[in-house]
Amino acid sequence: MSKLSSKSLSAKAYEFRFVHSSGPGGQHVNKTSTAVELRVNVAMLELDTYSLRRLKSLQANRINKEGFLVLQVSDQRSQLRNRQQAIERIEAMIVEALKRPKARVATRPTLASKRRRVDKKKRHASTKKQRQRPDW
Repeated sequence: MSKLSSKSLSAKAYEFRFVHSSGPGGQHVNKTSTAVELRVNVAMLELDTYSLRRLKSLQANRINKEGFLVLQVSDQRSQLRNRQQAIERIEAMIVEALKRPKARVATRPTLASKRRRVDKKKRHASTKKQRQRPDW
């Protein structure tokens, strides 16, 4: 089983809750709590300020007012596999937040691309002009 990475996540920073699932599993899911709700306290993550801000912006819809990142997983039939999948997803979110996106370098359009754009506009205008009723 995958462990939550100790580098960025301490045991105090997260908690599991188990709830009834609505996914696959037939009668079994109606009787047992197989769905996993993983709650991670974002403030307790050991991330630098940039990564923490990036995580908050990337996962803004999943972070509640108390500052918990809530993730619910009910894809699998067993509680253990749902828990593993929740851990993997949170780890992927943290890894994504740690990445620094490349700065976009602004470039100017080439002369050829400008000409192609203008030519295309002229052809389109000509096509539309030909659709009009003839002027007698």
